Amino acid sequence: MTAHVDTTSGERLYRTQTELGVQNFPLRGRTFGDLAPFVRNYARVKLAAARVNHRCGVLDAPRRDAIVAACEEIIAGAHADQFPTPLVHGGGGTTANMNVNEVIATRASAIGGVVVHANDHVNASQSTNDSYPTAMALTVGELVGVPVAALRELASAFDRKAEEFSDTRHLGRTCLQDAVSLTAGQTHRGHSAAIRRVAGGLEDAGIALREVPIGATAVGTGVGAPDGFGERVAAELADLTGMPISGVPDRFDALSHLDPYAAIAAAGSRAAITMAKIAADLRMLSSGPRGGLGDLSIPAVQAGSSIMPGKVNPVIPEYVMQLSYRVRGQALTIDCAVAAGELELNVMEPVVVDALTTIFDDLTAAAQTFARRCVDGLAWNGPHRERNLAGALDHWVEMSATEGYENATTQLRGKAAANGGTPS
Repeated sequence: MTAHVDTTSGERLYRTQTELGVQNFPLRGRTFGDLAPFVRNYARVKLAAARVNHRCGVLDAPRRDAIVAACEEIIAGAHADQFPTPLVHGGGGTTANMNVNEVIATRASAIGGVVVHANDHVNASQSTNDSYPTAMALTVGELVGVPVAALRELASAFDRKAEEFSDTRHLGRTCLQDAVSLTAGQTHRGHSAAIRRVAGGLEDAGIALREVPIGATAVGTGVGAPDGFGERVAAELADLTGMPISGVPDRFDALSHLDPYAAIAAAGSRAAITMAKIAADLRMLSSGPRGGLGDLSIPAVQAGSSIMPGKVNPVIPEYVMQLSYRVRGQALTIDCAVAAGELELNVMEPVVVDALTTIFDDLTAAAQTFARRCVDGLAWNGPHRERNLAGALDHWVEMSATEGYENATTQLRGKAAANGGTPS
């Protein structure tokens, strides 16, 4: 049986710097504590730093043990109500860093029976400049796996539909005009391939975050930290997370430039655009059912009108399309934040974390909902599929190949005239 973790502390563990941050940045949206993986990963950074600081002679054993114990409580989910800092705040993450330092110091002092200072001990050999982006990289690297898994679930849903309708033919269209026929299996295999590609791109973009800048301290110089501190902390983080975490090749670069996050945002935007395009196609193919294309049907999940009886709208494709707009807007926010870095430090990291959280949440919701409430139940049984299929140009393309383009065109026009404009 898993032990219950009390997430509330019953007393205030944070101190002055956190209070000032809460006062200075009126809450709009998420708090630091709302993003639990960020809090956990920040505690991992502090735990790893405490262990290395002891080995380097910076911390004595009682303080190390007390800090480690406090960090382990936070990692286990305790004290979740003690991180009220708005996720988006000025100062490059200093308030969040001090929020963590203060909570750990308060708990460590109580646990160890020794005075543990937020700056002198919990923050020893570190700066916000390197601890915040390290925790940020661990968090984004962890969270990116959620939308990747959701996208692959959607791809699998399309694979199943490709198998189910592997031999069902329908009319293909180019420039919204009749073209040749193809199978629904071919269409859905194309959908699956596209979704798997963007999922892979998103996953690949996250790999760059396995290199973390801990040890850079202020502006990348490493001032105030023992020699080898960053490399040792990165090794501790690899053990704590089970991920291949290592130090960055150039700490000055890492603090100045956040372009790896712009790459993740771009990959997320690409995934959202691809999903939206497919959703829009299914929406169009299901249009009608009397006056539209009517090639396929999608699940009727709710009434489509408060006044027109029997009307059903493609609400799930429309949901996917709308979330794609928000993802693209958040990606633009990240581009602006990445471009706003000045000289030795980019202090716009908090809004990058917030925007990426929205991107990941929206991608996950879109992909899972699309798969479970639309793709799983769609069928190529639309009222006009057979009629539309009769207008396919397969025969005329084949004739063009054997009898020439001009001859096939003349015969097609004659056939259409005889049938009242329909070349069937």
